[in-house]
Order: sequence, then C-alpha cells, then structure tokens
Amino acid sequence: EDGLGLAHRRGALIEPHGCSLVKLYRFLARRTEAKFNKVVLKRLFMSRANRPPVSIAKLAKEMKGKEGKTCVVVGTITNDVRLLDDSTLKFTVCCLRCVDSARARIVAAGGEVITFDQLALRAPTGSNCVLLRGVLKSREVYKHFGKAPGVPNSSAKPYVRGGNGKNRKIESARGRRKTCGYKV
Repeated sequence: EDGLGLAHRRGALIEPHGCSLVKLYRFLARRTEAKFNKVVLKRLFMSRANRPPVSIAKLAKEMKGKEGKTCVVVGTITNDVRLLDDSTLKFTVCCLRCVDSARARIVAAGGEVITFDQLALRAPTGSNCVLLRGVLKSREVYKHFGKAPGVPNSSAKPYVRGGNGKNRKIESARGRRKTCGYKV
C-alpha cells in the first residue's frame, strides 16, 4: 500500500473498496475521445514522487475566474495556513486524497470535495474540468542534483554528515570559518 490506502498490484492502482479507478479510467480512455481521461489514467499509474501535493492556496489562485468548473488533482490536496481568505475556496475539487484540514476549509467555504468515480459520472469526458498538478521539483532531494558541490558555478547542496546544525564538529571548522585558517 502507498499512503493513499491504495495498493499497487500487477501495475494497476487498486482501491480498497473493490472498484478500480484504473479499470474505470481505462474504459473511459478507450470509449471516449477525450484526452482528459488518457491523462488521468497515465497519472494514476505514477509513483508518489511523481504525484506531488497541491496546496489549497494554489487551487484558489488557479481557479480564480473559473466559476462553475471542477478542479481535478490526481494526487493529494494539502492545507495552507498562509491562505487567509477562505471565500476563494468555493468550488468543486476532485482528488485522490485530501488532508482533513483542507477538506474542512473547502466545505466550510461552500465548496465540495468529490472522488474520481463521482467525477466520472458528472463529467465522463472531463468537460468543465481544470486539471492541475503540484510542482515536481519541490522535493528537497532536487537541491542536491546538478554539478558536484564545490566545483565552479555549482549551486548543488552537499550531502553533509550531521548537517542542519546537529553536529558542531563535522564540516564546520577549517575552510568554513574565517577564524579557523580560511573561509571559501
């Protein structure tokens, strides 16, 4: 199982309640000519690293001026305490998983959170739907990629033993402080 209560079995994403979203969207992708269903099916197969979360602040920003449309996220919707105006959350959102605090704020604003099987009944071709996804490269691991740390023009973050101020002695003296020899 992954964090959604969904199991991966033989390459398919299976819901615990017997009804398979993959079966449903594979059928819709085959029987409708809508590209929306093909994209949703492809995203259902993606790993969790490739299904980044989307905050309600991003949803509010993207759905501004799109009243009457359904917001679709193949992934998790998270809360954002920095969003102060809840009245911007009055829309229908469809997602695989929604954090409880985010769900409560959307429902309190007059919106609703639906599942993908409910979406298939309402909009089988994805009409009046806005398909969104989170920023893929926002994971911390991407900060370490690129040219090796220390070489010219590199902005890659080094993997440091005992970093984040946890260890006083490791990689924090010579070459790192002006008082200890030199500083680069």
